[in-house]
Amino acid sequence: MWKLRCPRPKGSTLWLLGAIALMGVSLGSLSWWLDYSALVTLIRSWGTYAVAGYVVLFAVATAVGVPGTFFPMIAGALFGWVWGSVWALLGATLGAILAFLVARYCAYDWLQQRIAHHPWLHTLQQSVASQPFWFILAVRLAPFSPFSLVNFGFGLTAIPVTVYAAATFIGLIPSIVTYAWLGAAGDTLLTTGNQLPFLTASLALLSLTVLPLWWQRRKRPTKR
Repeated sequence: MWKLRCPRPKGSTLWLLGAIALMGVSLGSLSWWLDYSALVTLIRSWGTYAVAGYVVLFAVATAVGVPGTFFPMIAGALFGWVWGSVWALLGATLGAILAFLVARYCAYDWLQQRIAHHPWLHTLQQSVASQPFWFILAVRLAPFSPFSLVNFGFGLTAIPVTVYAAATFIGLIPSIVTYAWLGAAGDTLLTTGNQLPFLTASLALLSLTVLPLWWQRRKRPTKR
């Protein structure tokens, strides 16, 4: 039977990942994490520590599997489009790496016993074996890709963490920048009433979702 093969972690790594998971649980319920207004108010209250707090909060949320769609929008609203994109990209990438490490080191044995025999996992391992960077990049760029689930799934493969981190960082840029733009435009709409930036950002988000699907359909061979 095919089995996962990954390097075993040091004790300090396990303690660190365990602390991150515990931090995520202690910060509250899922409904709190998904409350946009509450998160904005909380991060603003941190003043000069808002940037660092935001990055840590985003990373921890991602590491424990909390959906993070709101976080890039929050960054755009709080820090502006440009810097919001930078901090959101940093938080998302760090969180994706932490989730990857949690799956590889903390939940490895548990998952080995339960899902190592599933064909989809074997298929994933084979897909990343030849061109891991390009495969991860394609998954990150694909619309409707389940971000949290993908993070944990890649942790069950033998992909080097450096390759995973680089491909994840690059692949997240389009979606992070677009969502941060939407958050900044939404803040402009609320403060000035100007609807044009928000409508433009919404159109960009729609294009980001639709264009890859259109391109994939266009590349399919036509039946005669």
